Amino acid sequence: MNAEFLAEPAVRLALVATGAFFLAGLLTGVWKYAYIAVTVKAEAPTYVDIAHRASLMYSFAALLLAAFAALSAWSPAVNLWSVALPLLFFAGAIVGYVVHGVLRDTDNQFRRPHTVGPVALPRHGLLLFMVALTIAEVGGFVVLFAGVLRRLGLI
Repeated sequence: MNAEFLAEPAVRLALVATGAFFLAGLLTGVWKYAYIAVTVKAEAPTYVDIAHRASLMYSFAALLLAAFAALSAWSPAVNLWSVALPLLFFAGAIVGYVVHGVLRDTDNQFRRPHTVGPVALPRHGLLLFMVALTIAEVGGFVVLFAGVLRRLGLI
């Protein structure tokens, strides 16, 4: 197997994130099962379940970013930013879900007022975070996808 693509910083970053997110998914799965095993309803708190599923999902999304970065026609710097920004928001989402799971403070982080434990968040803080997340995740992938389309000679 030719491993030249492993020299690409964006690919390396995405592969490390893949492993970290997958491990987080496995560990939150153990945490989820621990709740299921000892509760009468055999259920974990909402955000423990969400942290588990999101971590697994983001691990595969990070692997997809690695593949697209490896195939992209763009420069290493463009690929790195296009991978790093979505990964930053993936990681931030997982951390947020874990915090809500530990605190057991909500079953819907979008319900107003937005809080983390006893701390109230700024009124438009979650909206601004979601706008930034959308731009980073969608924008990063669009750049990588365009790089792959360019490499394929389709644009």
